[in-house]
Amino acid sequence: MPLPSSSTHDRIPARGGVGLKAEHYRTIVEQRPDIGFFEVHAENYMGAGGPPHRYLSAIRERYPLSLHGVGLSIGADRPLDQMHIERVKQLVRRYAPGLFSEHLAWSSHDSAFLNDLLPVPYTGEALARVVEHIEQVQNALGRQMLLENPSTYLTFADSTYSEIDFIAEVVRRTGCGLLLDVNNVYVASANQQWDPFTYIDAYPLAHVQEIHLAGHTSDADDKGRPLLIDTHNRPVDDTVWDLYAHAAARMGPIPTLIEWDADVPPWPVLKDEADRAEAIMVAAQAKAVCHATAR
Repeated sequence: MPLPSSSTHDRIPARGGVGLKAEHYRTIVEQRPDIGFFEVHAENYMGAGGPPHRYLSAIRERYPLSLHGVGLSIGADRPLDQMHIERVKQLVRRYAPGLFSEHLAWSSHDSAFLNDLLPVPYTGEALARVVEHIEQVQNALGRQMLLENPSTYLTFADSTYSEIDFIAEVVRRTGCGLLLDVNNVYVASANQQWDPFTYIDAYPLAHVQEIHLAGHTSDADDKGRPLLIDTHNRPVDDTVWDLYAHAAARMGPIPTLIEWDADVPPWPVLKDEADRAEAIMVAAQAKAVCHATAR
């Protein structure tokens, strides 16, 4: 039997959304800003209660919610942590998020959690493992999950799939949806010297149910070569906005989240970023309608 799609739950509108931060709890509850949705990291709400849950419950009464995991370690070569899955399940039951997503990455080893999202080699063995883990999560939650493309800084010599082919095969085997992180695409393309627009064009866009946008930082590797880091600590770069506009023109309006996880700015800054994403969606849709009418 197919798993329920995310649309079976509380639907996330095709608008701009923002990652919910504690710094903005009071502003959101008191001012009730016009925003499409909020997204929270599941691991930040796995405690039993307290102010975070009180605020999240109040916000959830007024806004759609997306739940984003960073700790399931979908790409790990070890069995998934059953307790972690159960905690995610409890959050899904409590808050009924419209979307639940996780990363194509691994972040744990031998019961130790690592403070990073590490890349997966695109091999048949890794594919089978990722498929098994996603099916385990979807069966436990009784719903579809979305898989996010990674920001990468290297490639594995033993990879036998391209990233896009690997992701497409995961979708085919598991029925999962996709979260397209446009900043991750741009960061990886700059670091590995390939065309991000070509990547977007080849991506399985029909399965994308959410988009992430974020800022990145310019750095250099140990040989002085330029390196982009996915830092989520600044505004979305103009190059990423251009890539997002290209994606929006291909897909139409998709729920789009602004991620800003460090050096969090005042609320109006985040709201402006979400409004910009929404304006790009509206413009892309209007352009598509004009083209269709002209035919």
